[in-house]
Order: sequence, then C-alpha cells, then structure tokens
Amino acid sequence: MATGRGWILKQQSLGFLRGSRGVPCGLRLTPPRLVGPPVIPPARERVDAVDAPTRDSAMAECSAFMGMPLPEMKGMHIRMRCKTSSKKSNCTVCIDSLPSEVLLKIFSYLDAVSLLCSGCVNKRFYHLSSDNIIWFKIYSRCFPPKKKEWRSESDQESATSLDIDLGYWKKEYIMRKIGAGKAKIIQLLKPINSNTGLPLKTKEAIKRSGLRWVIILKDRNGKEHVTDQSDISFNEMSVTVCWFSAQWPCLDTLSSLQLCGVTPVLLGEDKVCLKKGPWHRSLISEYEWTHLTEHAKKIGSDMLIELYRFDQGLLVGMWKESGIAFVMASLHYYQLIERSTLGSATMKYAANPDNAILDDIDPEYGMHGYQLHIDMHSRGNTYMCGTFRSLFCRKDYIRNGYLRFTVISYKNNSQHLPLVGTVGFSWRTDAFEGSIQNCLIMDVTLLDDSQKPFWCFSVPVSMVLFPRPSDLCQYLGPSYYLKHLDSTGKVYMELVWVEEAKEYVIVNLVLYLSTQKVNNWFGTNY
Repeated sequence: MATGRGWILKQQSLGFLRGSRGVPCGLRLTPPRLVGPPVIPPARERVDAVDAPTRDSAMAECSAFMGMPLPEMKGMHIRMRCKTSSKKSNCTVCIDSLPSEVLLKIFSYLDAVSLLCSGCVNKRFYHLSSDNIIWFKIYSRCFPPKKKEWRSESDQESATSLDIDLGYWKKEYIMRKIGAGKAKIIQLLKPINSNTGLPLKTKEAIKRSGLRWVIILKDRNGKEHVTDQSDISFNEMSVTVCWFSAQWPCLDTLSSLQLCGVTPVLLGEDKVCLKKGPWHRSLISEYEWTHLTEHAKKIGSDMLIELYRFDQGLLVGMWKESGIAFVMASLHYYQLIERSTLGSATMKYAANPDNAILDDIDPEYGMHGYQLHIDMHSRGNTYMCGTFRSLFCRKDYIRNGYLRFTVISYKNNSQHLPLVGTVGFSWRTDAFEGSIQNCLIMDVTLLDDSQKPFWCFSVPVSMVLFPRPSDLCQYLGPSYYLKHLDSTGKVYMELVWVEEAKEYVIVNLVLYLSTQKVNNWFGTNY
C-alpha cells in the first residue's frame, strides 16, 4: 500500500522543508497528485528563508508524520546538509589539475617575468614554464633578427628539437637580456670626473639599473630577517643608505648582519624595475653581531641613541634603553656598481688585481703626483669639500712603514679651511629624528700620478676633544682631532673651534700611506 513516505524522504533530502516564509507546513507534507511534477523553490530562497521556530515546528510535524523521533530527524537533516556542501566543494576546478596542453596554452600568453614567477609554484609548473617553444617566441620578439631570411623553418624546428635541453631558450633570453642591461650601464659609467677620478653618472646608473640595498639579519637558528632600504641620499663621492623599522628582531638572538645589493634580473618593457619580478642578490660585506661592543666602536651619542661604527662604513644606532634604532651605510662610488651587482648571495665581488707599472728612470717613483679629494657631510649638509693636487713625500718622511703626505700645514695659514654650518650627524627613524654633535661622514678619494684611484673610502668619524689646550696662540678655542685607519693608510686631522666665528677650522691634515700598498702598486721597494 502506498503511504507516501518515500516521497517525503525525497523532499527532505532536497531541502524542500526549508521553503519560503509563510507557507504552511501541512501543504509541504502533502504527497503530489498525478497532475504534474512538484514545484521546488529555488535553492537561494530555500537556504535562509525559514527562521529557527518555523524550522523546528516543521521538524516536529514531519517527525510525528513518519513516526521517527525528533533527535534522529534533526541528525539526518544535518548529515544531509553536510553531504550537500561537500559535493559543492568537490566541483571546484584546480588549475594544477588541468592537462599540460591547456597549461602550455595559458603560459604562451604570459610575458617573461610572469613565466619566471609561474615557475616558482611547483616542479610541474617549472618544467612547463621552461618550454623551448614559448621562450623561443619571446626571444625572437625581444631580439629580432637583422635579416628577414634569418627566421626560417629550420629555426623553428631547432626550438622544438629533442637535442636541445629543456629551458635552453629561457637561459639564452635571460643571459642576453642581462648582458644588454649591463652594456647600457657600462656606457653610463665611462665619463670620468677629473677631480675625483670617479664616474660622473653613478647616480643615474644606480637609478637606471634599479639597484637597491638590503640588510639581512641572521639569528642563531639560521632564520633571515630581510629589511629593504628606507632612505637614501646621494653625495658627490658616496651614497648614504638608511634602514629603520618598528619591528627589529631581538638583539640577543642575532648572530650576523649582511649588506647586499639587489638588482632586478629583468626590466619591464618601459625600462622600470618590477618589484614582484626576480631579483639578483650580491653580497657586499658581512659583520659579526654576537658581541656588538667588541666588533664595533662607539663614536657618539645623544639623549636617545648611541652610534656604533663597523668597518667599511657601516653605522648602527642603538636605543639607550635596548634594541636597534636604525642601520646606516656610507658606500663609496668606487666600484660600487660592480660590488653591488657582480657578486653572489654568498660570495663578494673580487676585482682584478692591478698590475704594477715599473719605472726605472724616476728615483722617487710613487712618492709624488698624488691628488686628494675630500668631502665632509651629513645627510645632505656639506661642511667641507676640497681638492688638493701635487702631493708628494720625501724619502726622509718614510717612517714606521708609512709615507707621510702633508695636505694642510700648521705653518701655512692660507691653507687652513673652515667647516661651514653646524657640524653634527643627522639621524632619523620612523618616529624620531635628531643630531649628534661633532660626528659626520668623511669621503676620501686619492688618485695616483696617472689619475687612477689609489685609495677610496667613506666612513663615519667623530671629532675628539684634545686633553690639552691648543698651542696656536692665534686661535683661542678648544682643539679637536679626528682620524681613520685601515689597511691602506691613515688620515689625521686637527681642528680648532673659533668662538668669534662660531665655526671649526682645519689647521692640520696629514695622510699616511702604507709602504706595502705603495710597493705593490708601483712595483717599488721603499
């Protein structure tokens, strides 16, 4: 005997009981007549149309009609809803499940940068995005043939030949693209400044190549914290890069700091670097962070921060309470592009050693004809900039392994130079800024007699007060000195504060060059 229970269960599985608001439940429980198929409301109207009381009453009536307990009825209703939702989620198509032919067709519409990014998804995408046919078309569009006859059927067949390894045309495109970019940068670096001996268009070359600098803080567990440059300022012989952040890693967990230059592997069609594209990293310098005070020298402080100087122009500002305030690097222009682009993520750029040019005629070869260009500045404020030519050293001035070159003498008042403006090292973070007195950045470029850079550096320095008063009677103010020492030589400078003019005056400047460096450079034996 037909009772209609099967029809009721079928309507329950289809969600028929969740009809539109206001429809009596008794009408929904009536079996269909043989007049026509039942009319089921749309799914979107059935989902949330009935509120909780109406739905519970419908459940109670259905439970009484079928002779099933109400808890079991609700459990069956919940299981059916979960089963329906799982079926809907399985209908989603994943792009990774597409056939290789379809993916290759999609990849054929992408540009070079998008293809390189797609290859980083997984191993399958890497192989598909390295297809020789796709990259051969990109290569042909970017580097068109010089003759029309160059593109023939044999070239098309060579792209699909089985003898060619996967990704051959991809490598060819990348290598030629990088070579073309380097050739343009080299052309910009050819004009030389006669005073500094450095390229005139270094700033333009940096912007054209998309070069940036990052610092990588490594903790003891090997985790890397990469911070992109926050501020940059260009000077005559150097560039000052600053990094500051509100979320520096804990100082106690850090082990080392790396300074790297990053450049985009490929430039966009409009010659603008793409931030989401692939980048190349070149290691410039690396510093140990385990014992900060042992590997760095404190050069100054104010009410908020303390300045610590590492080698090669790196400066770290530490909050007096705890933590890093900022990191700053002063990078000299000499071979800066090469050091920032031609190295690798783990190896520094190694320049070719200079071959010594021998001279048997001049008995004082390598002791004269030097030219010094010095610049003292801080965050766009230039305190002193000068060029000194025809520097020489006598043989009796060679002592303790150094050649002495006097640039500014005590005795010659006409050589004394003032520092313009209020001397101080300007710093800033995302929330604070300040200035530390008697600290600045000194850029030095020393050229040999052939106008070739012999000694180049850019470092933060501090002026230290002399413990004794000045012996110069014409200056009635306190005396200061600053010095810098590295493997090539030493710089020693003395200054006097003139109270009437409210400025510092350089009264003595001496260079000391290592005899080992001079002998290796000129092939001499001093």
